[in-house]
Amino acid sequence: MSTVTTHEAFVHPALFYRTEQEYIQQTASFLREGLANGEPMAVAVPGPNLELIKAALGADAEGITFLDMTEAGRNPGRIIPKVLRGFADAHPEGRVRIIGEPIWAGRSEVEYPACAQHEALINAAFEGRAVTILCPYDESRLDADVLADARITHPTVISGDGRQTVSDVYDWEAVVARYNEPLPAVPDAAVFSFGEKELPAVRLFAVDEAMRLGLAGERLLDAELAVSELTTNSVVHGGGRGTLAIWSQAGQVVVEVRDAGRLADPLAGRRPPERGQIGGRGLMLVHYVTDLVRVHTGEDGSAVRFYLGL
Repeated sequence: MSTVTTHEAFVHPALFYRTEQEYIQQTASFLREGLANGEPMAVAVPGPNLELIKAALGADAEGITFLDMTEAGRNPGRIIPKVLRGFADAHPEGRVRIIGEPIWAGRSEVEYPACAQHEALINAAFEGRAVTILCPYDESRLDADVLADARITHPTVISGDGRQTVSDVYDWEAVVARYNEPLPAVPDAAVFSFGEKELPAVRLFAVDEAMRLGLAGERLLDAELAVSELTTNSVVHGGGRGTLAIWSQAGQVVVEVRDAGRLADPLAGRRPPERGQIGGRGLMLVHYVTDLVRVHTGEDGSAVRFYLGL
């Protein structure tokens, strides 16, 4: 397999594989090509696949950065700033090559919209940069809708035998828009409406409820930090007021903050701050400390919902 021929600096193919052999053959070929070109490389895939690639490369694996995506990318919203930009920005000279597998069969229905938006937003985050990111998809285990979305979020698709085709449905912005779906209200949530004067009270309310629902230790501190960032954003950028709701769901504590603000930047929270930048880190910090973030923004305002496992 050779890197897809393109006139664009950024190259973003999807790899559709069916067998372990196809996965090993195509990922190892991709990485060996990078070795021959002297490109810095990183591999962020689920743990078992990580071991397959390491074993296939043998001594060639030395010098490659390996990350277990089920940990580094547990929250899809932190993959761009922490994993992909984190590696690419550390190697600003020449082309960088990355394998990123953010969608695997164990992803839940609640996580998937954030995963699809992540794959779409990679195209905006790396536009014009000399970066190649190969995204594997397991055709034998992923739903047809997931594979259909991959053709929309990737300009090129590579099959398990190495054949390359240009996607005739590529339109990443359509996927971002489609999964900007309203987040349904939860009838049994504990709710607190707040303005600037109530910021200390709403944070205390959220922490007390999180403790009652079972959060403790570092997880409780993560919840407190995320609530602090989101409620401050509501007061400063969301019309001065907001509403916080908190509940438990499927072994997780879920917190949502709604306000009248609108997130105009689709990469909000996924773009690392520039050197010397003051502020603008709040939503990114929420992505960093939580297991999942879902966002809906529209004419009537925005809702940010985060999940923390008990």
